[in-house]
Amino acid sequence: MTTSPRRTSTDDTTTYDTSTYDPFADFGERLPDVEAGADVETTGDLELDERRSLRRVAGLSTELEDVTEVEYRRLRLERVVLVGVWPGGDSTEADNSLAELAALAETAGSQVLEGLVQRRQRPDPATFIGSGKVDELRDIVLSTGADTVVCDGELSASQLRNLEDRIGVKVVDRTMVILDIFAQHAKSREGKAQVELAQLEYLSQRLRGWGSSLSRQAGGRAGGAGGGVGTRGPGETKLETDRRRIRTRMARLRRELAAMRTARDTKRAERRRNAVPAVSIVGYTNAGKSSLLNRLTDAGVLVEDALFATLDPTVRRTQTSDGRIYTLADTVGFVRHLPHELVEAFRSTLEEVADADLLVHVVDGSHPDPEGQLSAVRDVLSEIGAGDVPEIVAVNKADAADPLATARLLRSEPHAVVVSARTGEGIDKLRTLIENELPRPAVEIDALVPYDHGELVSRVHTTGEVISVDHVAEGTRVRARVPENLAAALEAYTV
Repeated sequence: MTTSPRRTSTDDTTTYDTSTYDPFADFGERLPDVEAGADVETTGDLELDERRSLRRVAGLSTELEDVTEVEYRRLRLERVVLVGVWPGGDSTEADNSLAELAALAETAGSQVLEGLVQRRQRPDPATFIGSGKVDELRDIVLSTGADTVVCDGELSASQLRNLEDRIGVKVVDRTMVILDIFAQHAKSREGKAQVELAQLEYLSQRLRGWGSSLSRQAGGRAGGAGGGVGTRGPGETKLETDRRRIRTRMARLRRELAAMRTARDTKRAERRRNAVPAVSIVGYTNAGKSSLLNRLTDAGVLVEDALFATLDPTVRRTQTSDGRIYTLADTVGFVRHLPHELVEAFRSTLEEVADADLLVHVVDGSHPDPEGQLSAVRDVLSEIGAGDVPEIVAVNKADAADPLATARLLRSEPHAVVVSARTGEGIDKLRTLIENELPRPAVEIDALVPYDHGELVSRVHTTGEVISVDHVAEGTRVRARVPENLAAALEAYTV
């Protein structure tokens, strides 16, 4: 495993030498793909091959297709310098935040050259890092040959403009990098629509023009001297045109997502009608959620050592040791300071989490700050209305974690279990814990079901909790706890 970036300090600026730094080192060892069959390629294997074969090509146009000639582009990050603000306190938090930004930039397809952290009370409202330090940043950009600066925060339009004017290269912020990763990894129609809506929401607040293109005093023949009365005067500016086109596209995307949400709600209602419990796997990005789903269900979904590898939720049906059916869903990972635009755009998907009966909260035990990951995820869960859903904490990557760190997590999280999706350690214990925490059927019944109504007995085994079964001459005598709708169907055969 590589070491952390070498840090040197001058005054209140900290510089990181990342020439030999692997930004993924702080995120634990890579979890291998979990095979669903001996010689059969899984869906995740095929997706991973496709993703690697479709990496971006430098030099191609990266303009948005529907909103042209505006300042925001789908990013083409190549050689980047990172910069962050350290407001004080423990420097470890600043180091972890910059390491995570490096991992985000790498996932977006860039090469991290160097990282800078400036210690100041709060970001500068004009240039984020302070006007004096901008000159130092410009010198570093020139000496390293970087073409992009990535700031560890969300920048306003004026901060972006001021930094680009003074540094002379493209400047992007943390939110733009996360949006770009989502745009690369979205696969389903709904996922692509959600990402585009988030991008346009972000863009609409930061539109800027280029020089004379800002103004269109009159359009068509109105600009000529002979336009006549009623044709002269201020026309629609370039920014107004762009904003109007963005609003139109956003309205269309919201209508499409509303239609897709109806289909998702119908499927959820069907599961609730059949009393099928739902379990959602949640957690920080790259914590190993997809690997855990593969280990629990042989789902064969994509596993990649990259942030936000999973965007489209995967739902698999599985069962407990006594035959009760429940669903297990893999969800998009969370991150510190997750852009509000993404939370809003993905709200229909995240409602799967809010409607779950149980959460399996996966945390990377090998990460330097697992408690920070837990806190960041719980903040988002509260925002989407899932803060009160029962929760099991699965401390993953036990094979790479420090035993002292896992012991500390077990003390602070009493409802926790240590697992490794890579080696299978603790998986059986996690399954048992999930079974014990699943909601119990509401009604206890004792019924004698005739043999020609065997489908009712089958439903008892599928959705209920069987206490005893006895086959007699008149039929099947079954004692069980079942959902209310099934209890009503069995009422005629109650003993």
